[in-house]
Amino acid sequence: MLLYKILFHFNAFIGLRLMKMVYKLWGIKLEFGTKVTYRKGFSLIIGNKGEVKIGDKVFFNNYCSLNALESITIGKGTIFGENVKVYDHNHCYKDKTRLIKEQGYTSAPIHIGEHCWIGSNTIILKGVTIGNNVVVGANCVIYKDVPSDCIVINKQNLVIKNQTL
Repeated sequence: MLLYKILFHFNAFIGLRLMKMVYKLWGIKLEFGTKVTYRKGFSLIIGNKGEVKIGDKVFFNNYCSLNALESITIGKGTIFGENVKVYDHNHCYKDKTRLIKEQGYTSAPIHIGEHCWIGSNTIILKGVTIGNNVVVGANCVIYKDVPSDCIVINKQNLVIKNQTL
């Protein structure tokens, strides 16, 4: 599947208006609200049937990426910490006779509500709905729905073992 990929350091090389014009020429659905801001290394990848809708006053910190083959929607006032990755698709992999990269993708829309804070190094996977007023702690992998007015933390035990050779 052909992906249209634009990797930008917006403030230095390309403006939001120019990006919207380019995507419109390609027939890709991209909607940005007012006062959307982003820092360096923001990456936006939209497949030829994908769409991205970003509400007003959304902020993306350094090195965030949105990857849409189907649909990603982000509500107004949501902020993203550094290095947040959002993927509305995954590789197919069950046919052992073919390379994974040749098997296509499965996809499902992602919806992120209004006034959320997505912590640094979080990964949001396909088919997820995150409600309004949600705080997602750093380093979480979000693979199922999160209701409104919740806090999500990654509570892993840190295991340190002594190596004996």
